[in-house]
Amino acid sequence: MANQLNGKDILEKNFKTAMRGYNQEEVDEYLDVIIQDYEYFQEEINRLQHENERLRKQSDHTRIRPSTSNHQVNYDILKRLSNLEKAVFGKKYEE
Repeated sequence: MANQLNGKDILEKNFKTAMRGYNQEEVDEYLDVIIQDYEYFQEEINRLQHENERLRKQSDHTRIRPSTSNHQVNYDILKRLSNLEKAVFGKKYEE
């Protein structure tokens, strides 16, 4: 859902006057507060979007991509361990 209003739209909005209408000064003061909130929220949204984009780019650069699978690493470790056992215990261990 897109933002339908901005501070300028609220500021430039004119209401028709009618008999027994609202106090125009009170309405204007309230609309001024609403305009300030809209501007603050829009700035905060922009800041968070920029931060989000920066963090996404940062995380893309810092991701660790393993060059070998865990299966391959485990196989290499087992092979090295086997060779070490053969070297330490000799032929007696193979039997």
